[in-house]
This record gives sequence, C-alpha cells and structure tokens, in this order.
Amino acid sequence: MNDTSHHDARIANMTFAAVYPHYVTKVEKKGRTKDELHQVITWLTGYDEKKLQELIEDKVTFDQFFQGAHINPNAQLITGVICGYCVEDIQNPLTQKVRYLDKLVDELAKGRKMEKILRGSFKV
Repeated sequence: MNDTSHHDARIANMTFAAVYPHYVTKVEKKGRTKDELHQVITWLTGYDEKKLQELIEDKVTFDQFFQGAHINPNAQLITGVICGYCVEDIQNPLTQKVRYLDKLVDELAKGRKMEKILRGSFKV
C-alpha cells in the first residue's frame, strides 16, 4: 500500500488544462495521435470531444474534472506502476483516477494496442 497523502492535495488543485498539453506532446512524440489520446480519455471519463474542450477552456482542477466524470467500470483493470506508485494500491480515489489517466497515456505513448489500453472494450 502506497501513501500518496503528501501529494493528494497538490494533484486535486492542479488544472487538467495545465497537464493536457504534456499528454498531447508525450503521445505525439511517440507517433500516436491526439485523437487516440481523446479516445483514451473518453474511455476512462465518459467525456465527449465537446465536453473535453469545455473542461480545458474552463481550466478545471483535476478534482472538478473527475467529479463530473463517469469512470469506466473496467478502470479497475488498470494496474501497474506509474510515477513510482502501484495504481491499484493508491488509497485516495482522486489520486488513483489521475494515475489511471497517467497510466493510460503512458501505455498509449509506449505503443500498446488500443484494445489492450481500453481493457478489451475497443470497438472498431
């Protein structure tokens, strides 16, 4: 079990808009697309393209971002280490959701197949 309490508040107050460009850069540097990134974000949160743009423009915090999200029921299948923490062991629900997103972005950037990233729920 990992104690993330030392940075839970910092994550909650960080804006999604501040981190989003880093997600885009990370995946595009590795040959993936912004559309694929949006597909991954939509899978996790349920946000469509319009709502995602709205949230970016409104500069919502991660806390606000995930309050309105409809987390995919298969999100619990996201496992592994991100930023030195085992995502399935993170106790704070918000921090865990942010790390789920980080993990999905990492997998996309590493070239993992979309059906694997989306935990078997990929639709062609």
